[in-house]
This record gives sequence, structure tokens and C-alpha cells, in this order.
Amino acid sequence: MKKTLFAAALATLIAAPAFAAPQTYTIDSSHTFPRFSYDHMGLSKQILRFNKTTGTVVFDKEAKTGSVDVTIDTKTVDTGFDAFNGHIQGADFLDTAQFPTATFKSTKVVFEGDKPVSVEGDLTIKGITKPVTLKITSFTNKAHPMLKKDAVGANATAVIKRSEFNAGKFVPAVGDEVTLDIALEAIAQ
Repeated sequence: MKKTLFAAALATLIAAPAFAAPQTYTIDSSHTFPRFSYDHMGLSKQILRFNKTTGTVVFDKEAKTGSVDVTIDTKTVDTGFDAFNGHIQGADFLDTAQFPTATFKSTKVVFEGDKPVSVEGDLTIKGITKPVTLKITSFTNKAHPMLKKDAVGANATAVIKRSEFNAGKFVPAVGDEVTLDIALEAIAQ
């Protein structure tokens, strides 16, 4: 009888599904670029980006949970024109001398089925923190074809008002609404 109970218990353990643990991914700075765009005096939509982003993504596909912790080096703003880079880094806009980074720390990842569809969190620019929801427009979790490691990739977007981050110089001539468009790739640690 004891042998039968032991065998049954062992069979149950072997047949039970394995539970995956949360996986931590390091942001691939060579493929992660936060971009932002705004209306420039009704003439054009300007599109700029930051060239250095670091951080981590935690993803647990079984539990349908995750988190995102990102730091953007605001001194790497890239307008395509050196003098304009300096202008955007000035005190009226990003004030990179006093605030060399911007951060996003998630508070909640919302899933539909097996995929995350939005990330709620706190965006800090120029020392001012505001809640922001990033809408995920695409998400993939698979083996990286070249590195042969588990990877995640996503695109996300949100709209913020720059005046809420003490960067409202020239509003309304230069648009207050800024569209964030983030391309992110991260590799399993």
C-alpha cells in the first residue's frame, strides 16, 4: 500500500506542469531607441530620438506578469543637427546639465491572453514624475536568431504634454503634445 501511494505521488509530481520563473532581460542598447515627435509651428512633425537607453525587462509568461525599468541618457538626444541637440538639452527643454537622465518604472503590465498590451508606470523627466500608460503595439518573445538566447521585443507608444514636465517653452507655437514611440529589444540575462 505504501509503495502504491509513493508511486502515485511520484507520478503526480512528474506529470505536473513545470512552472516557469520570471525571466530578466537586459535592454539591448543597440536596438532600443525611444523616439519622440511634436508639431513644429504647424510646419512639420519633428521626430527625434535618444541614442543610449539602459535597463531591464522582467517577463513571466506563465504568470502573465512583468515589469520594465528603463533609464534614458537625455544627453544623447539626436535631432540630426548638433546645434539643435544643444538647444534641446538646454534648461528650457531637457536641462541635461541638471537632469542627465529620464526614467520609466512600471507599476503594472496589462495582459490580454498571453501577450502584454500596455504598461502603466511612472515617467520622470527633469525631476518631475507623472503616470504614463504605454500602449504596446507589438510584442514578441522568442530565441534571438543570432545570439541564440531568449529575447523580447516590443514597440510602444504614448502621448504626454511637455509642459507637465517643465519643458513647455514656445507652447502653443511649438506643440505641447509629444508622442513617444519606443522600439525595445532585450536579451535574457
